[in-house]
Amino acid sequence: MRWISGIMAATLAACAPVTQESAAPADGANSDSIDNISDLAEGEAPAQFDWKQNFPSWYAAVEPFQIVGTGRRGIYFVGTEGLGIYFIPTDAGHIVIDGGMPGEGQYVADAIRKLGFDPRDVKILLNSHAHLDHSGGLAELKALTGAKLIANEEDRSALEGGFYLGSEDDGTMNAPPVKVDRTIADGEQLKLGHVTLTAHLTPGHSRGCTTWTMPVVQGGETFEALIFCSATVAANRLVGPPQYEGIVSDYRKTFAKTKDWKPDIFLANHPEFAGLAEKRERQKAGEPLAFVDREGFPALMVKLEKAFEEALEKQTLKQDTIMSD
Repeated sequence: MRWISGIMAATLAACAPVTQESAAPADGANSDSIDNISDLAEGEAPAQFDWKQNFPSWYAAVEPFQIVGTGRRGIYFVGTEGLGIYFIPTDAGHIVIDGGMPGEGQYVADAIRKLGFDPRDVKILLNSHAHLDHSGGLAELKALTGAKLIANEEDRSALEGGFYLGSEDDGTMNAPPVKVDRTIADGEQLKLGHVTLTAHLTPGHSRGCTTWTMPVVQGGETFEALIFCSATVAANRLVGPPQYEGIVSDYRKTFAKTKDWKPDIFLANHPEFAGLAEKRERQKAGEPLAFVDREGFPALMVKLEKAFEEALEKQTLKQDTIMSD
């Protein structure tokens, strides 16, 4: 039943949260996941998979707020409870990283307006990776703002085709196609006004998975902020056949590349990865540097690497069993 495998893939694509108290599950699912897909297997395929019903946190509104920065500069959160979307204002126009789910472009524009900025001043849209829970709202947001989309070349085909690379025939994973206006390479800097962002290719979760870093000033001190793409296995096939050629090597390159990274401020496209809600509560309670966390990212990557190796072993064993039958 193809529709069942499609929904399962959608479930696993949730980029399961990992707390510092528990290791990341190899295939993981977050609190919004379908825990028992077999419950759906007895009936006919549903007319339409209900994303909102199964992943409510991806749609749950959060009041936008400034994460770090001085005055009206810095990094702002404009996402939902379950999806990290980031707004970076500059004196030459603004930047947005990720667009959430299909239909959430207007939500992001409204959040920017609530912060006192004009969405029409957004000049650049960036994407962490071409999966519908992060790229789904980009086409709408692009139309609302007139901004240009910049992404890595390796994710361009998936963004412009609106598909999940390697699962092109699975319609449950499709996103509205969006034109990439310019590509950006690993290590390349993007400058707009007073802001300089650096693109870091961290492939595996998607072929063009891109992590962004930037310096940001608060209280006279400069902090290095990192907005992480992802390194979960999620819906990806690592073997038989792999989601894309070279995926295992890509994951391992990412783990090696990031091993010594220790950003001052760690943000992620699923807020749970970086403990955003808890840090926000501390910030609201009067802790001005609540988001400074130099241990969060290294701890997460240790767990994700372990989860990746476990997933690879599990998928390889399953493949070997199938081949021997």
